[in-house]
Amino acid sequence: MGLYLAAPQGAQAEVEQADFAACIDRIAHQAQAEGISTRIVDQKLRPARHIDRVIELDRRQPEFTTPFHDYLNRRVNEQRIRQGRQLLEEHGELLQSVARQYGVPAQYLVAFWGLETNYGSFFGRMPVIDSLATLACDLRRSDYFTGELLAALRILDEGAIDLERMEGSWAGAMGHVQFMPSVFLRYAVDHDGSGRRDLWGSIPDAMASAANFLSHIGWETGYRWGREVSLPEDFDFQLAGGDRRKSLAEWSRLGVRRGDGAPLPPVDIEAALLLPAGHRGPAFLVYDNFNVIMRWNRSEYYALSVGILADRIAGASGLHNPPPEDVPRLSRDQVQDLQARLREEGHDPGPVDGILGPATRRAIRSFQSEQGLVADGFPDPAVLDALDVSTSS
Repeated sequence: MGLYLAAPQGAQAEVEQADFAACIDRIAHQAQAEGISTRIVDQKLRPARHIDRVIELDRRQPEFTTPFHDYLNRRVNEQRIRQGRQLLEEHGELLQSVARQYGVPAQYLVAFWGLETNYGSFFGRMPVIDSLATLACDLRRSDYFTGELLAALRILDEGAIDLERMEGSWAGAMGHVQFMPSVFLRYAVDHDGSGRRDLWGSIPDAMASAANFLSHIGWETGYRWGREVSLPEDFDFQLAGGDRRKSLAEWSRLGVRRGDGAPLPPVDIEAALLLPAGHRGPAFLVYDNFNVIMRWNRSEYYALSVGILADRIAGASGLHNPPPEDVPRLSRDQVQDLQARLREEGHDPGPVDGILGPATRRAIRSFQSEQGLVADGFPDPAVLDALDVSTSS
């Protein structure tokens, strides 16, 4: 084995900058081959800067999982509900017009707006081209972000926005409703007739674009996202989970009722039962439109927050059974330990990745059933004790 000498820090920086420049040159040739104008490539792409902070944020994983009560209370709070109701009234004519055209009720559009940018108060401050160029030239997800970078260049080429105003999240999401560039190209609309699809400066364009996107990915007009429900004392919690759908009539026969205790509506629709905080917390029946929300963001917590915020904006009261606040706050290492121990016990949690996804919850539910515990798929203290997972941090 030969002796390896590390390059001096300055020399390493020069090598990385040379690699970045070569990457931009390759993307520039690809952009021109795909019909993006030479002017845009030379003026907007070639001067792109590498942003170290973007790579730091892409690599960062949250140290702790976020309990549902914390996630929900941060996003569906009194300020956001109050402001959402004000905006629903202020932009009522626009929102109702958009709802009629695309079939997506106004309160959902306002809820997405609230969760994505707090009603337009924060779009992100990262230069989109620089962020996407940085990620496109990083090996981890190069193909995906190269596609998004090319899409962003097409947006500049069509004149939708000036480069100086094209700011967004570190990952390139933009405007009032935080569209990625590829989503912008496919679904953004010029609703106000200005001649530009402007998701930064035009609320009509932003709301119509969000509705157009939701409509195209499957929003079912006339149906809710889901609802809070109450469960009977003898309920079989193994029936919970996003992959265990039943008709509302079947759920009714099992004793499931609305959150206020009233019978479920006699509607011919299927639903899955979610218990985001375990059997002590709120229970939700979720319909097909919930899955549409999850195509916007693949987090069940996010989709529940959109639905609950939309209901509150439309005038509904709070949850009948708020999520408990005394639940374990597990680190990713602790979740990995949990997953490893479930696997040792013969219950497949999927990848040992520190993420409490559907596979891990199914494994927990299987373990709970075997141990005679409430099989709600939630890692409560009884589960952690039985698997000898430390809860100290």
